Amino acid sequence: MADKVLMKGNEAIAEAALIAGCRHYFGYPITPQTEIAAYMAKRMPKIGGTFLQAESEIAAINMVYGVSSTGKRVMTSSASPGMSLKTEGLSYLAGADLPALVVNVQRGGPGLGGIQPSQSDYFHATKCGGHGDYHMIVLAPASVQEMADLTIKGFEMADQYRMTSMILADGTMGQMMEPVEIKNVETKTFEKPWATTGTEMKRPKNVVNSLYLEPSELEKMNIARFEKYKSIEENEVMYEEFMMDDAEIVLVAYGLSSRVSRNAIIAAREKGIKAGMIRPITLWPFPKAIINKRAEQAKAMISVELSMGQMMQDVQLAANGKCPVYLCNRVGGMIFAPEEVLAKIEEANAGGVK
Repeated sequence: MADKVLMKGNEAIAEAALIAGCRHYFGYPITPQTEIAAYMAKRMPKIGGTFLQAESEIAAINMVYGVSSTGKRVMTSSASPGMSLKTEGLSYLAGADLPALVVNVQRGGPGLGGIQPSQSDYFHATKCGGHGDYHMIVLAPASVQEMADLTIKGFEMADQYRMTSMILADGTMGQMMEPVEIKNVETKTFEKPWATTGTEMKRPKNVVNSLYLEPSELEKMNIARFEKYKSIEENEVMYEEFMMDDAEIVLVAYGLSSRVSRNAIIAAREKGIKAGMIRPITLWPFPKAIINKRAEQAKAMISVELSMGQMMQDVQLAANGKCPVYLCNRVGGMIFAPEEVLAKIEEANAGGVK
């Protein structure tokens, strides 16, 4: 077993990407994810890889498109304002069915907002802010170890399904330091017969493209893509349950919010309140089935998030009216104290949230 080392979340993502076989990184500095680019700038030249600080976030995502088309593992990272600039490129990656890993270490917004942690890019990631019908696989780590593990998983899923994987973290997860085991694992690899690697006069040429001027062809491609998405929703949902066996007040929280929620749940249990938590690890595909099932036993559900209630909408849809769904939130870079979440649990248990 490898020894654990103390690393920032951003550094753990970068090192895990190298272990996953990523040898091409294109990015642009922005707080609070700049350590990813700095780490790659230091490590990539030593292992024969490519690091390039692009002239903009728009340039970086289009460089990702180009390298991905050759079948190589490639990534970029940014924070919330930078992700807005990358959005057109995300749509083009989806339209060309190209795999890539994109990291969003969120900060407060809208606009330049602030540099403190937030979860207000949930809609952008899970509903895909770019034009057209598409999805990305969205992975939400809740520890530095998961920052590393889900990076490797993200590369594998991107290749398997020929689509973009996104690590959706927040400023705290990127900046905090924890012991992490970075394993030199052999990652899954996938054949890429579609890649533009040169024909050697042995096969017809490959074309990577997202333009379909014939409407019937574009419709066919979109329908086929959503059949793939359906398969992912059936087979790739990941979540964790915490104290859920007899839970009557069910919290749904991811990332940093789930860490605070654990402490609140333990405090609630000490007061005799049967609280528990479902922690989505995949935000897309969202764990709708387990939330729907647990809603049957719940007096109430609480969506705990650092946004104005973006994930709450998905929790409500999943619960499907089986129990009330309340919101516990902070925004603008503010972070909960466990006592704030506990107070919301107590209100819900008493029969209503103010």
